[in-house]
Amino acid sequence: MGIENSYSGLDRLLHRLSFSTTAVQIDLAELEERLFAKQVADVAASSPVFITALPRAGTTLLLELCAELEEFATHCYRDMPFVLLPLFWQRFSGGFRKSDKPRERAHGDGMLVNVDSPEAFEEIIWHAMWPAHYQDDRIVPWGAEPQPEFLSYFRNHLRKISAVRRSGQSTTPRYISKNNANICRIGWLSEAFPDARFVIPFRDFAQHAASLLRQHNNFLTIHADDPFARQYMAGICHFDFGANLKPIDFGSWLDGARHRDPASIGFWVEYWAAAYGDLLRRERANLIFLSYDRFCTEPERGLTMLGDFLEIEERDRMTGQAANIRPGRPHEVDLSEVDPAVRQEAAAVLEQLLQKSRL
Repeated sequence: MGIENSYSGLDRLLHRLSFSTTAVQIDLAELEERLFAKQVADVAASSPVFITALPRAGTTLLLELCAELEEFATHCYRDMPFVLLPLFWQRFSGGFRKSDKPRERAHGDGMLVNVDSPEAFEEIIWHAMWPAHYQDDRIVPWGAEPQPEFLSYFRNHLRKISAVRRSGQSTTPRYISKNNANICRIGWLSEAFPDARFVIPFRDFAQHAASLLRQHNNFLTIHADDPFARQYMAGICHFDFGANLKPIDFGSWLDGARHRDPASIGFWVEYWAAAYGDLLRRERANLIFLSYDRFCTEPERGLTMLGDFLEIEERDRMTGQAANIRPGRPHEVDLSEVDPAVRQEAAAVLEQLLQKSRL
């Protein structure tokens, strides 16, 4: 069961309050900045790291590996439910904070989380300030549209998260996030943060599509059984699976899709090809593609490469985590019902990704 399933009645009330007041929280951000000016005065939103891909590509593991290092700062479950006001919430909640035991997250994939585990909450900000991109049945990718107000808020938010996670360190940690939806705004982020680094893991398309389908079915069941779980996932703007599904419409692929039903593996293979095909066209010097399968079979080499690319200072501590990484178990995947043209396109995209992978 996920953390959200353990929330008390009061916890759920606070979450509903937060989900319904995002506009007010954004308006309060400037007041938060003034009141906590000393705490963030020496914090710069420099060299941020964005780990992004379709879900089930290994982004959570990569985030956790980096979040173990003191030089990185990220969102964690403890920041909920008032993610948009991290300094206010840290001060307010300090008197009743508690620890808890790790538990398996709702995905049922064996990954354990507790209130201090890193998680992807950044999307709440994008959803609140760019509502036109979130349509009923899809997310529309970002172009070059400027929005100075958003950039100012977002930069300051990154600084606040670094300040919250600093905890007396002599140096201020760099912001790092795992946000799957960032794959549709890499160009925008690169313009806003020229010194940013982007890490994009990928897997074999058949295994990846099968995993996406399993999780979609898993969350359909969860959302049907627990309305709050559906509200919680919508509130944190995770539209990856289940009743809240909003696929990203790379290159308007949805309107011309050969497989339109998310209950079919063909849909997820086609989504995979559209997503990673678009990412290949956005290749740049500050972005790496990383074969997650190779990373898990050669973890020390993978961590060394990642440390070099991200210019990590704690190299020994980073590579020392290699012993905790294990390759996943492949599943038999039946692609017989997938349109041959879709399979061919996905295979071609995978070949290009493998050629460009740093591993």
